[in-house]
Amino acid sequence: MVRDDRAAWKAKYFEKMVQLLVDYPKCFIVGADNVGSKQMQRIRIALRGNAIVLMGKNTMMRKAIRGHLEENPALEKLLPHIKGNVGLVFTKGDLTEVRKVIEGNKVAAPAKAGAIATVDVTVPAQCTVLGPEKTSFFQALAIQTKITKGTIEILNDVRLIKVGDKVGASEATLLNMLNISPFTYGLQIEMVYDSGTVFDIAILDITDDDIRSRFLEGVTNISSVSLAINYPTLVSVPHTVINVFKNLLAIAVVTDIDFKEAQTAKEFVKDPSKFAALAAAAAPVAAATTAAAPAKKEEEKKEESEESGDEDMGFGLFD
Repeated sequence: MVRDDRAAWKAKYFEKMVQLLVDYPKCFIVGADNVGSKQMQRIRIALRGNAIVLMGKNTMMRKAIRGHLEENPALEKLLPHIKGNVGLVFTKGDLTEVRKVIEGNKVAAPAKAGAIATVDVTVPAQCTVLGPEKTSFFQALAIQTKITKGTIEILNDVRLIKVGDKVGASEATLLNMLNISPFTYGLQIEMVYDSGTVFDIAILDITDDDIRSRFLEGVTNISSVSLAINYPTLVSVPHTVINVFKNLLAIAVVTDIDFKEAQTAKEFVKDPSKFAALAAAAAPVAAATTAAAPAKKEEEKKEESEESGDEDMGFGLFD
């Protein structure tokens, strides 16, 4: 197959990217450092039907985006993030699900001299298969060892590389000798674009429960401030009504003022034995309810075990 000339190839690339920008309202900006062609192919296959991966030169991607700004000015927010070895993953589906697929496609890789460590690397205490002639190598890295049955034994866990450090030649050689592949490489999600908004990937970690919890914290704070400064708001009015009722009830108990809601409280004050009798009558009911819950659970477990026993026999009642 004869490849088209470069100008025609660029034109097709711009056309494809513009069409993706039109058809897909959401995309991930992903870094592709240390991702090989075979791994990229596996990622494309895993995303097939849910997302489309588009790689290319940054200048070409920026040019395609700028050429589409008249139709969609919000795409300008993507331009500052098109830097380094990046690509775009377009999708119409759920961002969280696509993210799981992207982050799930990573491969272990050996340490290479000059690479930047993405995680802390610790060499565990172990009996290696290396002979005594390698002792000087461990001594150069200040790793305590001893000879056990003709092989080198590492006595303690050694933190060899920290996150962000550059991997040295000695560290890379040691990890390769021990068959340790400390790093995993894949597409790294850097930013997310959704209908004109660009945000960090951490936003996708926020759940509905987190939003609900923070909202209720805000409601509580507003209610507290409103009550403290005597400023009525929608969230403080119920508390204000309850506090006023408590005051009215307290006044009614110590005076001759009477109303329907205060009659029970006034009777308890006049004759405390009624309250004691009411409490005593309620105690067995509460105890019975508490005791009935475990009994009900035991009964359900028993029924489940009997049903599973019938299923294990391989036949039913009418077989």
